[in-house]
Amino acid sequence: MAELNRLRENSGLSRVEVAERIGSTDTTIWRYETGLTRPKPTDVAALTTVYGVTGQERDSLIQMAREARQRGWWHRHRQALKPGFDSYIGLEAEASVVRSYEPLVVPGLMQTEPYARAVIEATSITHTPSEVDEKVSVRISRQRLLHGSSDPIQLVAVLDEAVLRRRVGGREVMREQLERLVDLGRLPNVEIRVIPFSAGAHAAVDGKFCLLSFPEPEDPDLVYLEQAASGLVPEDPEEVRRYTLMFGSLTAMAFGTEASAAFIAQVAKEL
Repeated sequence: MAELNRLRENSGLSRVEVAERIGSTDTTIWRYETGLTRPKPTDVAALTTVYGVTGQERDSLIQMAREARQRGWWHRHRQALKPGFDSYIGLEAEASVVRSYEPLVVPGLMQTEPYARAVIEATSITHTPSEVDEKVSVRISRQRLLHGSSDPIQLVAVLDEAVLRRRVGGREVMREQLERLVDLGRLPNVEIRVIPFSAGAHAAVDGKFCLLSFPEPEDPDLVYLEQAASGLVPEDPEEVRRYTLMFGSLTAMAFGTEASAAFIAQVAKEL
């Protein structure tokens, strides 16, 4: 928010001084002022207190922060998204770590465009071609979170072997997708593990889920549960704890990262 930069400069304070007063870092203040990170309403409230801003101006800035966090680039696509998923995208954009378990298809953050289109066409049986295009565009746009030059998210993905074996979009599309997974696994912020069929039953045989962790310590982890027609973010901390334990169990059953990469590469060669 450029307005925060103006207010700080008018106050005569440096970013370091402001950061010390609100218990943050000068880098965080810089990210707020340049728009790289959307500040939470509580952050704006603290900053306006430091800057001596009161009344209507303060209320307006806090409301702007609230609306900015609710309306990201994906907001204009909300009609094409399943109920609840637009909220998830907003949370994902704020997260520092995403832990994903997927039993059926490659997670959206790692899909190639042809693979994404094949998945969306198969699942969006009542959508028009333009709506399919829009959903593909949203999915590919989300992947910028993995490749941000300043602060990409950390992604830990646990994939069932079925994800690798199910031939989505045909032989060439699937081979390209598997090769993309191998490449992504080389990124320092991406960890991919595969649970082989030989591992048998496990705690998450009921379905996929995502756990989100956030950079601010006071923000609790969240779990996202997706169904065919909707998505849900349970607010019960016990639910989050249960899925966190489940994810730990899945990770323990899965191949290590190097063995997983070799396994994915071998499946790609077999196509």
